Amino acid sequence: MKILYISPENTVGTLTLWKKEHERRGNQCRTLTFFKSPKNFNDDICLNLPFNFTNPRMAYLRNLIYKLYRGEQGYFKGKKGYPPIWEPEGFFDNIFLKIKDMFWKPIVYKAIKNFELDKFDVYHFESGMDFLKNESFVKELIKKNKKIICHYHGEDLRSRGVMPIIDKFSNLNLTNELDLLDKHPNLKYLFLPFETSRFIKKTSLNKILRVGHAPTNRFYKGSDHIIRVCQKLKLERKIEFDLIENVTNRVALKRKSKLDIFIDQIGDKGGWGYGMNSIESLSMGICTLTEMNQSYENFIKDHPFININEKSLEPKLRGLIKDPDNILLRGSEGKAWVNKHHSIGKVADELYRYYSLIGLKN
Repeated sequence: MKILYISPENTVGTLTLWKKEHERRGNQCRTLTFFKSPKNFNDDICLNLPFNFTNPRMAYLRNLIYKLYRGEQGYFKGKKGYPPIWEPEGFFDNIFLKIKDMFWKPIVYKAIKNFELDKFDVYHFESGMDFLKNESFVKELIKKNKKIICHYHGEDLRSRGVMPIIDKFSNLNLTNELDLLDKHPNLKYLFLPFETSRFIKKTSLNKILRVGHAPTNRFYKGSDHIIRVCQKLKLERKIEFDLIENVTNRVALKRKSKLDIFIDQIGDKGGWGYGMNSIESLSMGICTLTEMNQSYENFIKDHPFININEKSLEPKLRGLIKDPDNILLRGSEGKAWVNKHHSIGKVADELYRYYSLIGLKN
């Protein structure tokens, strides 16, 4: 099979991982991104398109504009619908999108020709989005009976909504985020893949416990409260605190490997439970804290996380400070759990099972 991944960017490195795994299984795989990876993950085909709304400054500008349509929460306000459906939200939004597509169109068409993007068998649309808002590329794939897979992440369904044509004709819809299952009638869950074997399990602690937090978006992660609590404990000389942000993935992993405790998030603003940050820390055997609501508790009953919320974060950290053996135990349990659920081999087996259900054979 020839497999193509199309994504705004290689956000957490999974595109590189999938390419390697598909090729290990004897298939051809390319990955195409709109924008350069902000964390310096390897890019295969990168178009370097203008108007990159994954850039913090552009995302801030977009949020200001969306406040005109959605009120104070702006772009962060969730859309209604099952599934929610994308459409321009007003005059300024509509004009901007037409201008954006006017700039993107010649770059996209050149890439389709140069890289023969229309000659693959399977198309993974990460975020469920075509190059252009008129979905012209997807329309051509439909005519050629190509297999189309949409993989939705947080904002894709919460804030944007599905693109109508690709949603109607997609053969398979996937997500790594549990809360999105309630936003689409035909969505299947897939654990986020990682090379969990890359790291050796932590077996000792720092003399003064080192606690870390690594937000890509402070609003989504509830970071303000996490930082306040950790700075308070640091002033009491109970812990050292490392706020890991705006660095490459290589630097982030190096700093994370020196932690004893990792805090992922508080609240459900940007999705439930946990993401790649926690998968990395668990793979290192680091005791990991995050907020797990009741739905997640029911869905993954064997999870290794210490469940926190805004009120319990400080007392649970203080409890761990007094119980170093429990820190090591929870880290060890986390390492075993992440190997069981998130190793690339296990996740790929599940993906290929889904492939078989839509008539694809390896």
